[in-house]
Amino acid sequence: MHSEVVEFLNAEVSGCNAVANIAEVGDSAVTVEPTYIKQVCQALKGSDKFKMNVLQVISGVDYPEENQIEVNYILASFIENTELILKTRVARGEGENLPKLESVCDIWKSANFQERETYDMLGVVFENHPDFRRILCPDDWEGFPLRKDYVVQEKYMDMVVNPEDKINKADIEFFAKMRIDHEDPTQVSGSWVDEHVWIDQDLANKAKDRVAQIKAAKKAKADAEKSSQEKGEE
Repeated sequence: MHSEVVEFLNAEVSGCNAVANIAEVGDSAVTVEPTYIKQVCQALKGSDKFKMNVLQVISGVDYPEENQIEVNYILASFIENTELILKTRVARGEGENLPKLESVCDIWKSANFQERETYDMLGVVFENHPDFRRILCPDDWEGFPLRKDYVVQEKYMDMVVNPEDKINKADIEFFAKMRIDHEDPTQVSGSWVDEHVWIDQDLANKAKDRVAQIKAAKKAKADAEKSSQEKGEE
């Protein structure tokens, strides 16, 4: 299908320079020039042959060593039962020179939140978007978290963003108490590796002792059942 898509796009959207990238492993894709992304999407949706009537995902990948950001559009035709990954690349840019693409919100309404998220995380501006702003981070957040050179700001609104002791101690203490009180504490999971180091050691030791006690009892019971079974077979 990819070669047919390329042939169609190059004929329908002059200058889009559609190229098929056939993967030996994983998903193949079609790449186009960023200037023509909206025209390409319109052509694919309106095509009587491809009928790409659904935009499933817009995502991005940062390639700082190439000074580029790749934007991926995963399209589908629920009519033809087909799927297509459409890719384009833009220069990374900073500050007033962020990369720009034309919004496709008026082609697929599902693009609205996805374009906002791609902007929020990677700093790609979608021009003519009906409600263009961040979607996950506050509007005045600094930087774009999925860029590979992103460094989190130390404070936001006088709050430390990433403190060294960023541990939910109340959560850990809750699970420790559950292990002490539960009939079978081995069935109580926790949230952190080596979580006992973060809470009151007396509480942690009681929880660990209770788990060890039940594990030992389970092992003794299993050994007794195995021994009894072996004697019965004799």
